[in-house]
Amino acid sequence: MKKEIETKKEAWLHAVRLRTLPLALASIFAGSFLAISTEVFRWEIMVSAALTTIFLQILSNLANDYGDTVNGADHHERQGPIRAVQSGLISLKEMKYGMYIFGGLSLISGLILLFLAVQSWTLFFVFLGLGIASIWAAVSYTSGDNPYGYLGLGDISVFIFFGLLGVIGTYFLHSIDFDSSVLWIGLSLGFFSTTVLNINNIRDIESDQKAGKKSIPVRIGKIAALKYNWFLIIAGNLCLLIFCFLTREWGACLALLMLPVMVKVGINVSKGKTSDEIDPNLKRMAISTFLWVILFGIGLLFL
Repeated sequence: MKKEIETKKEAWLHAVRLRTLPLALASIFAGSFLAISTEVFRWEIMVSAALTTIFLQILSNLANDYGDTVNGADHHERQGPIRAVQSGLISLKEMKYGMYIFGGLSLISGLILLFLAVQSWTLFFVFLGLGIASIWAAVSYTSGDNPYGYLGLGDISVFIFFGLLGVIGTYFLHSIDFDSSVLWIGLSLGFFSTTVLNINNIRDIESDQKAGKKSIPVRIGKIAALKYNWFLIIAGNLCLLIFCFLTREWGACLALLMLPVMVKVGINVSKGKTSDEIDPNLKRMAISTFLWVILFGIGLLFL
């Protein structure tokens, strides 16, 4: 399954991992759809939040490539697609420069977002702190002296930043107000995003064990990790039903059209015996989550 990388340009495109961007943007779009539904939407907030998220996701991807190479997870026996530094076309020093560039872009874009959104210095510094925490989380997942991804804490980080903070934070920056019903959509996105990470970790369970990376599947075993995967898929859709019940926005249930696709992903992962069989479901779950958000928005706004 490891396609060889032949040029430096191809290596950088591979390191950026464009296929991860729709999932990263899902929470921004969800929060913005909710803002439109309550008539507090501001296009400049959505654009700035989306750019900041893209830069943070690319930073995270570069840091993941860098950190897994340094810490030995990207060895020749590693399952899954070959990494950019692992290919030898990009040096660790060059990857580090890339991380600095996208870390800086994330900070600049985030500051612009805050200047556009908030008038209170208290809120400014609260969200600045959250932004710095996001940069730290992006880099420290597999990099640094004690990368938290190697301790099995990646699921918590993804749940918070791709779910709760992404949706609730985006809605708040549009409205400068908190709506408790938004929490349920944040939970949905948190569960779905964690599903993507869990599928990744199930795929890599054997190579992660050899590298000492104690992901959730490594800690609890493959059988329990598959049960956990089903819990995440079901819980994400149940949270949508709770949102619809509380708000009476039954049109938002249009997103449940993606449930059969997610169930199919769960079945494929459960039946998968090799990393080759499991890997395609990463992309399928990520795209399913993005389409779930689009259908949620259409149903919320037009049905």
